[in-house]
Amino acid sequence: MQHEFWQSRWARNEIGFHQQSVNPGLQRNWPGLGLPEESQVLVPLCGKSLDMLWLAQWGYHVLGVELAERAAVDFFTELGVTPQVTEDGALCRYSFERLEILQGDFFDVTAEQVAGCSALYDRAALIALPPDLRADYAAHLQRILPPRSRGLLVTLEYPQAEMDGPPFAVLAPEVHELFAEDWEVTEVERLDVLAENPKFLKRGVGHLDEVVFALRRG
Repeated sequence: MQHEFWQSRWARNEIGFHQQSVNPGLQRNWPGLGLPEESQVLVPLCGKSLDMLWLAQWGYHVLGVELAERAAVDFFTELGVTPQVTEDGALCRYSFERLEILQGDFFDVTAEQVAGCSALYDRAALIALPPDLRADYAAHLQRILPPRSRGLLVTLEYPQAEMDGPPFAVLAPEVHELFAEDWEVTEVERLDVLAENPKFLKRGVGHLDEVVFALRRG
């Protein structure tokens, strides 16, 4: 992963990718997965996303994975709580009640560390990765998540030539290709969100769709 790039973004507080509210696509589409309460949800490249708090408030256990220590610390600080911090293999685990973050490289996460997870939520991981890392990311998810896992994947679609990522454009055919081996992939929502994203408007991007996929592993 691009360690230096992301560490420096957090160190300089250049985190325009951080959403100040819960993702509406998560709120609308998560119930459709039919996951029982108390399920544990893996959230790769989680930052300090408020989506994790929403999931916890709805009765789920949340296990985020985040490279930047600053993000993990800020998440709990901004909640006004003090997590327990322990070493866990090559990573560091921050824990408070239903919320946990494994701080370190996502590709160092083992199947044992996420053995309790039966669900996945990815709003900002796949679209943060350049094309040459996306297949590795999908393959690592397949290695570590147990069979019959379910989840949501949120992507962005826009003309990549009109703006450099991250966030990168990840088109639906690529999503199907990345997860074809062991996942059923269903597009459940597609919305034009260009008007809500001034960064893209300023760069002259002609269109921007946010696309939500439901994932079900065999």
